[in-house]
Amino acid sequence: MTFINPKTDFAFKKIFGAKKSKDILISFLNAILYQEQKIIQYLEIIDPYQAPRIKGIKDSYLDVKAIITGNKTVIIEMQVLNLLGFEKRVLYNAAKAFSIQLGVGEDYNLLNPVIALTITDFEMFPNTAKIISSYCLKEKQDLTDYTDDIELVFVELPKFAKKLEELETVTDKWLYFLKSANTLREVPPSMAVIPEINQAFDIARQSKLTKRELESLEKREMFIHDSHNAILKAKQEAREEGMKEKALAIARELLDVLDMETISQKTGLSISEIQKLT
Repeated sequence: MTFINPKTDFAFKKIFGAKKSKDILISFLNAILYQEQKIIQYLEIIDPYQAPRIKGIKDSYLDVKAIITGNKTVIIEMQVLNLLGFEKRVLYNAAKAFSIQLGVGEDYNLLNPVIALTITDFEMFPNTAKIISSYCLKEKQDLTDYTDDIELVFVELPKFAKKLEELETVTDKWLYFLKSANTLREVPPSMAVIPEINQAFDIARQSKLTKRELESLEKREMFIHDSHNAILKAKQEAREEGMKEKALAIARELLDVLDMETISQKTGLSISEIQKLT
């Protein structure tokens, strides 16, 4: 038995965004957003496509969008790649989800709160060890609230390091599911006792996917793999370029002190590269 990787947007939508996934999503959101309190009693999964009201404004697509208890909107995005401008995209999607609630002529007091939940497979905030962090509008100095109508919640999966035998809370188990489900061959008994997590594992069984779904999943995973390798290659080339520039700078300083062969040995540059500096 194998399970699909919940960190791919295809799998995440299938597990958490289907009409039959209401109980799964309620359990997950209560764990992540409300410290396992049963705040969310009602949930309606809605179309995640956010159409612009004005022609020319950028469309946006979310992984999951739902209306929860209190008439709040929750938008969820699972992000594997750390792309340029991603942090601005999070804010853009949250602001759009907030603003498109109103029709023409409707009053602003009809606007309901929006929670933008972003789950990343990379670290967004390396200066803190917090796995789950929440942001809202506050006064800069005394930190008084302006409003909690737009809340940004981030879950950084790489910071979650607990092993299966160390899982204690429902939140731990959901985080472990997201991070490690595709590495398991059976549902761990300690996780199966949570009905919603057991149901999530059942949806994630690879054997239940159609041929077309498997092909879509494989294409998505291949794209993510190739994109990740492209990012690593770009970083490596940047490091190598930086090292080359440093070696050239050292060679320039040594030209009046050492012969070219010795400079070559110390910097790793070729004789011809050193000669071009003269």
